[in-house]
Amino acid sequence: MASSSSLTPISKRLEGEVAIITGGASGIGETTARLFVRHGAKVIIADVQDDLGQAICKDFNQDETISYVHCDVTSEDDVKNVVNFAMSKYGRLDIMFNNTGITGNVEPTILGTDNENFKKVFNVNVYGGFLAAKQAARVMIPAKKGQHDIRVNSVSPCAIATPLLTKAMRKDKEFVEEVVCSTTILKGVVPGVNDVAEAALFLSSSEAKYVSGLNLIIDGGYSTTNQSFTMLLKSYCLKS
Repeated sequence: MASSSSLTPISKRLEGEVAIITGGASGIGETTARLFVRHGAKVIIADVQDDLGQAICKDFNQDETISYVHCDVTSEDDVKNVVNFAMSKYGRLDIMFNNTGITGNVEPTILGTDNENFKKVFNVNVYGGFLAAKQAARVMIPAKKGQHDIRVNSVSPCAIATPLLTKAMRKDKEFVEEVVCSTTILKGVVPGVNDVAEAALFLSSSEAKYVSGLNLIIDGGYSTTNQSFTMLLKSYCLKS
């Protein structure tokens, strides 16, 4: 008799693990946080969206399951504080999901790009990831977690209609999904935050115990083709 549970027989894939998810208060980060908790992890959401982060914690009403800590990933003190929180509360850190990212003001030309906007995107998306990795390593290395027995992988999704993207495009979710699907190679499916969360779950679990140095691309095959030709062809057809 089949179980009615939505979890597979390999449920609780992160039982007892402690995870920090930066940018975990919305979009991909929120979905991943909720999925990790379902699979038995103790999750700490690190974000600057205080109201959203605290609201997620209230959904669970279990202090030992999920926590929120205000964190600007461009501040080493903030990132260090989140890691210290994990260690003081649970005594360990097993997973650091560097999920925080911003689009900044979208400008397609280099001459039109604002220097300060570029610096802000770089600081959050690159420097912020560096700080998170550095502070995680500070406590993982002594515990022999992931090169020191520490696995490092990344997830590269295609455009997904998260609040971040819809806000940047100034369009609603349905419109963004329509645009994304029109450019994908794999037809009949709409990419969503769950696809990225499930990938992060796999890479964080023991099922990927021998997977390290992997960039898992989730784009329906988009990156395997030369899209410039397709765009040129579409443009030509419209003019014709």
